[in-house]
Amino acid sequence: MIAIEARGLSKNYPLSDSQWARFRQAIAPGAVRSERGLWALRDVTFTVEKGEAFGVVGANGSGKSTLLQIVAGILRPTSGAVEVHGRLSALLELGSGFAPEFTGRQNVFLNASILGLTRNEIEAQFETIERFAAIGDFIDQPIRTYSTGMVLRLAFAVAAHVDPEILIVDEALAVGDIAFRQRCMRRIHELRAYGTTILFVSHDTGDVKALCERCLWLENGAVRAIGQADDVVAGYLSAMISRESARESKARMQHVVARPTEIAGEVSGSHRYGNGNVAITGADLRTSAGQGVILSVSFQVKAQVLSPIAGFLLRNAKGETIFGSNTARENYPMPAMEAGEVNTIEFHWVMPELAAGQYFVSVAVSEGTLEHFDVCDYVEDAIALTAADDGGRVRGYLHLPCQSISIHRT
Repeated sequence: MIAIEARGLSKNYPLSDSQWARFRQAIAPGAVRSERGLWALRDVTFTVEKGEAFGVVGANGSGKSTLLQIVAGILRPTSGAVEVHGRLSALLELGSGFAPEFTGRQNVFLNASILGLTRNEIEAQFETIERFAAIGDFIDQPIRTYSTGMVLRLAFAVAAHVDPEILIVDEALAVGDIAFRQRCMRRIHELRAYGTTILFVSHDTGDVKALCERCLWLENGAVRAIGQADDVVAGYLSAMISRESARESKARMQHVVARPTEIAGEVSGSHRYGNGNVAITGADLRTSAGQGVILSVSFQVKAQVLSPIAGFLLRNAKGETIFGSNTARENYPMPAMEAGEVNTIEFHWVMPELAAGQYFVSVAVSEGTLEHFDVCDYVEDAIALTAADDGGRVRGYLHLPCQSISIHRT
């Protein structure tokens, strides 16, 4: 069954100098068509099945937030239509549904009642919402006294605990601290497991891949691609890298060909992209003494790389990152490399006991710093490995054995 069906959604913001024209557009979208209008969306069509997690990716200004606001009923489209089947809860702009003079407690009851909950249902959920938000005595203070992070905490706690049939999450989670963001993602995964339909927008493509089966890529307000999340995200990242490489090349007045598709080499993976300055030619994972493992990454330098960084990620079958590292994070600076060089770098670590299942190692070589870098070559899922049945020892993703256990009686 279909939870969300969008047909030909378009949204135009007129740029007319006439106040009368703007007024007519406000009360009757589509009545005024301005050639100088800004099209935030153009003919966007997609469906989301009940119980499905559906992602939306795209650069800033691509129309993601406009799309979600139309689906949530906050905006009216200029043309097209959207049908939503089920009770919808949305976390869009921070505090957009809060009354600033009301206390947090009052806003919880107000927002939950708007979503259709009775007072008894809200009272039954209030303690859970309050505990999740963890804002202490501020729950009885006006929203206008809250910090941005506190508004986020309360807004997400309400949106995720009113038993929504459909949950819409915009990029608001990006402003939260790491610990709270992880709690939010765990809650979203729980709702997903309970059968809640999720429409999810995030710049963290790892979260999109881990949560969503399918994904929509918006570019300049139009559908660039729609399909399996892995494939759409890979195409989106490839295009972003190509665009950034072209922009920087133009700024430096140099001609560098960005190669977002497969680069010649002996290693392959599910997806591959980079600017082509380095080509990874081999990746190998082997055991050493005890539980030690060695990851070898070989690569050929195609063009000068002044500040190379080599790294890896270990992900599970859902696309969730288990752990990873790189030479910059490990404080192992690599020397500048010239075209024609062939190098191999080895990472040594002790492998923890993993939960049973399949895992994948992705490898990459980049140039720059931890804060700002350009991907030279990234091979996703270059190595596959399987963790055998753990006999129930692993709770979560991995088992880290305690060195000792002691008890102290007082």
